[in-house]
Amino acid sequence: MRGLVECFAETAGVRPRRRVPLDVPPGPDADLLVTVLDEVIYLLEVAGEIVLEGRFEPTPDGGISGGLTVGDAAQARPVGAVPKAVSLHDLRFGRNDGGWSCAVTIDV
Repeated sequence: MRGLVECFAETAGVRPRRRVPLDVPPGPDADLLVTVLDEVIYLLEVAGEIVLEGRFEPTPDGGISGGLTVGDAAQARPVGAVPKAVSLHDLRFGRNDGGWSCAVTIDV
């Protein structure tokens, strides 16, 4: 999430506006990731809000529950192309020796 936002905006100085709850239904880990990234893009496009932080916990059924802290996107400084969608092509997400890693292609 943070990596996605940092590709197109500098958020230093953006004040938190609200917390957006997000519950993601059970599925493969990669699907959970894509759902969260899609929500980051949706909030930017539809609400003009930029994600500053996200916190999630696993749910007993295999989903995740938590939320995103967002601020006014107009307060952020643009540093790259605004994302339009998450591509599923060559999507990778999983555990490795050092923790978790992912590779996601973002359409702009």
